[in-house]
Amino acid sequence: MNRSKFIDKQLPYLVLVVIAVLFVVPLLWVILASLDANPLQSIKIPQEWTLDNYIEVLTSAKNQLAFANGLVISLAQAVLVVILAALAAYPLSRYELKHKRMFMFTILFMTSLPITALMVPVYHLFLNLRLYDNRVGVILFQSASSLPYAIWMMKNFMDSVPTELEEAAWVDGATIWQGIRRVVTPLMVPGLCMVGVYTFSGSWGNFFVPYILLGSASKFTASITLYQFFGAYGQIAYGQLAAYSVLYTAPSVILYTITQKFMSKGFSMQGATKG
Repeated sequence: MNRSKFIDKQLPYLVLVVIAVLFVVPLLWVILASLDANPLQSIKIPQEWTLDNYIEVLTSAKNQLAFANGLVISLAQAVLVVILAALAAYPLSRYELKHKRMFMFTILFMTSLPITALMVPVYHLFLNLRLYDNRVGVILFQSASSLPYAIWMMKNFMDSVPTELEEAAWVDGATIWQGIRRVVTPLMVPGLCMVGVYTFSGSWGNFFVPYILLGSASKFTASITLYQFFGAYGQIAYGQLAAYSVLYTAPSVILYTITQKFMSKGFSMQGATKG
C-alpha cells in the first residue's frame, strides 16, 4: 500500500524529469557545438572554445538576406493577423449574430486543416494569379491560414473585457470606435501580444510554405537557408549549423521578452477592472 502511494506521488515527477531531459539534451548540444572548434554529432565539452561559427554565420551575405526576408514576412504577417483578428473578434464577442455558433465551429474546424493538403491547389492558384515567387503572396497566404486560430483566441480574450466599461464610455459621449480604442484595446493588450507572438513564431519557423511558394534564392527565408549546412555526401557543418540554430531562435525570444512587459501590464489592468 505504501509502495503504491510512493509510486503515485513520484511517477509524475519522474515523467517530468524525462521530458525535461529530452528537451535539455538537444539544447545543450546546440549551445556546446556552436562554441566548439571541432564539434561532433554527440555531446562533448569543447576542447577549443571559439566564436568562429557565429562569425561565419553572421558575416555571410546569404544568411543576412535570409534573416531579413524572414523578419519582413513574419512581422508583416503578425501585424496583419492581429489587426484582422481583432476586427473579426469584436462583433463575434459583442453582438448576438444569427449564425455565430456555426461560424465559430467553422473557424475551429479550419484550424485543424493540414497545410500540406492545401499546398497543391494553392500552388496552382499562385501561378495563375502570378503571385508565385512573391513575398506579398506568401504573407497573404500565411496570414489567411493563421487567421482562424487567431480569431478564436482573440474572441476569447475579448469576452473577458466587461461590456459595462464600453457602455459607460458610450454614456459619456464616446463613439463605438472611441470605446474600442480607449477602453477595449488597453485591456486587450495581453491578447494582442499573445496573438502577435504566436503568429510571428509560427511564420518565422515555417519552412514548407515559403519553400513551395518562393523560387528565387534571394527571397528565401531563414528557415529555408538551414539546408546550406547539410553538405554533399553527408558532410554536415555541425558548428555553423548549431550557431545558426541559436541565432535563429533569437527573434522569437526577443519579441516575447519585449511583449511580456505589456502582457503583464494588461493582465494587471484586467484584474483591476474585475476587482
